[in-house]
Order: sequence, then structure tokens, then C-alpha cells
Amino acid sequence: MVGNPDSTARAPFAPWDRRDLPGSFNVAETARRVGNYKWTEMKLFEALGGWIATVPELDIKMRLGAHCYHHAWHADLWHKRLPELREMKPERLTVPANEAMERFIEAMTEPEAAELSIEKLVGVYRVLIPRFIAAYTYHRNNTSEITDAPTIRSINFILQDEFDDWRDGEMMLQSLITRPEHVERAAAHQAKLEAIMVEAGGITGPDSIGGAEPG
Repeated sequence: MVGNPDSTARAPFAPWDRRDLPGSFNVAETARRVGNYKWTEMKLFEALGGWIATVPELDIKMRLGAHCYHHAWHADLWHKRLPELREMKPERLTVPANEAMERFIEAMTEPEAAELSIEKLVGVYRVLIPRFIAAYTYHRNNTSEITDAPTIRSINFILQDEFDDWRDGEMMLQSLITRPEHVERAAAHQAKLEAIMVEAGGITGPDSIGGAEPG
């Protein structure tokens, strides 16, 4: 239908802004994902904070101290976002995606001995953090920049931390993996954790990066 050429009414959307209004997620789905993010960020904060006392390498101890507070801040961002999405207590949505995700966290935090720094770092920086980056990137790229701008803003801040921490973690691992037996330890532990993460489907379950219908 051709508009009235004499009308002075402005078009509803500026010609230079053609973002999709709906996005891929409704409010309930966004709240579910945010609750999964918050739960996992909290668990990562707790894990890194607990390892500070058992890791013997001073430089790694200091990095874990900085990183654990990144994840505490991320969890707080999501905690504040939840009431804006759903009229319910945030604690009701602060849950793991599924039972396999719970088992993943248990397996990731299992290494406690001082000599297991490689296993500790592998679980966080070669398995969990990459999955966070993937899930956050998918969410940012598939939600509405108009109706879900607060979530996108939080994700952009968080992703910067995740990328920086991922780089730090890989450098720490490379400084520790110096012999063939270290390579074997790292690979074996990563394979064990990856298998559980694949079963979980990622941070928010099988639809973490698309390809599955939300449950």
C-alpha cells in the first residue's frame, strides 16, 4: 500500500535502523536463560574462590582471585535483571539448565589437591569459559536490540571479561603444561568434562547456541 505523499507523519522506524523488533526469545525464555547464566556464574565464582587457598603457584592464585570477582559481578548483573523480566523471586529462576549441568560443575570442581592446578584450569578455561562465550554470543546475536537492550548491554560487558579471562587462563595453562605427561593429564580431564557438557547441551541446555527447540 502506498502511503499518502502529502502526509507529514514520520515513519515508525527510521530508514537507517532496520533491527528486528521481536528477536528470537520471549520474556519467559529470556528469563530462563538469564537464570541459568546466573546459576553457572555463581558456581564458577565459588569454585575459583575456593581454589585460591589450594593453588600453590602465586601468579595463578592472583589471577584466580581477580577472575572470581568477575564472575561474582556477572551473577549480580543477572540477579538484578531477573525481576525486570519476570514477576517472581530471582531465586526461583536461579537454577542449572539440567541435571547434567549440575554433574558438570561437580566434576569440574572435583580436583582439590594442590598438585592438580592443570586439571582445575582445564575445566574452567578450556571447557566452561568457551561455552559461556558461545552461549552469550548466541543470545546477543539473536535477541532484539530494541526490546532487550538491557540484556545485550550486560552481555557485552560480561563477554569482555570472559574473553580476557579465557586468554589469561590459556596462558597459565601453557606455563604449566611443559611435559608429555602434562599434555596427557590436560587432554584426559578435558575429554571427561567435555563429554558431560555435551550431554548437558551447554550453559542453557541443548538450545544454548540454537539448533534445538526450547524445553
